[in-house]
Amino acid sequence: MDADRLLAGLGQRVRALRTERRSTLRDLAGRAGLSERFLVQVEAGRANISVRKHASLAGALGTTPAELLRGPGGERDLPVIALLGLRGAGKTTVGRRLARRLRVPFVELDRRIEEAAGLTLDEIFALHGEEYYRRLERETLDRVLREARPLVLATGGGIVTSADTFGVLRRRALTIWLRAEPEDHWNRVVQQGDRRPMADHPEAMAQLRRLLAARRPLYAEAAYTVETSGTETDEVVRRIESLVGRYSPPRARFMTT
Repeated sequence: MDADRLLAGLGQRVRALRTERRSTLRDLAGRAGLSERFLVQVEAGRANISVRKHASLAGALGTTPAELLRGPGGERDLPVIALLGLRGAGKTTVGRRLARRLRVPFVELDRRIEEAAGLTLDEIFALHGEEYYRRLERETLDRVLREARPLVLATGGGIVTSADTFGVLRRRALTIWLRAEPEDHWNRVVQQGDRRPMADHPEAMAQLRRLLAARRPLYAEAAYTVETSGTETDEVVRRIESLVGRYSPPRARFMTT
C-alpha cells in the first residue's frame, strides 16, 4: 500500500469512527490532544501524521493504531449501500448494525434533510409541501454521494417515486430493498412507540397495503431484495454482507434472498 492510499484509508477510518461515536471534530481533537485543523487534514488524507499522534488519535477513538490503518471495511472497496423500503422495513435497525459490522458510517438521509432545512420533516411538509421536500432530498443525496466514501444510507420511503433521484441512487449506490409484509411494517412502527398510524385512521392498514402495493414495482428495481419478515436482524445483515461481497458496479444483478 503506497503512502497516499495509506493516509486516505486512515482518514476514512477516523471519520467513520468519529461519526459512529457521534463526536464532533472539536471533541475528538480535545481528547486526542490535536488541533481541529490537523484533524481535518487527517480525515481528508492529507496529514503526514506521526506515530505518537497516530497512537493518541487511536486511543481517543477507542481503538488501536493498527485498526485505524485498516480503513473502512479493511482492504475492500465498499460501495455506498442504500437501504430502501417503507417505514417499518427495518432500515435504521439493519442499517446501524450493518454499518458497525462493515466499519463504515451510517447515514439517515431524512436526518440530513432536516439539518439542511433547519426544520423537522413534519414542518417541511406542513410549511413547504412535498415538492420542496423532494428538491431537498435530491440536493442532500447529491451531497452525500459527493463525499465519495463507503457508508450505509437509510433512504426515505418515497425516494423511489422521484424517477431522477432514484435513478441517481441506483447508478451510484448498491440499492437494497428491505421487503416486509404490511403487518410487519405496522407492528415495527408501533413497537417504536409511534401510535400515529392508528390514531383517528380506521382505514390506516388498508392505506398501508395500497401504498405498499403501489410502490412494490418501484422498490423491485433495486439491485437486490432482502426479505425481512420472519427473519432476525443479524440474519438480514449477514445476507446483505454476502450481497456486498459479490457486488460488481456499475451494473448489479437482481437477486431475491
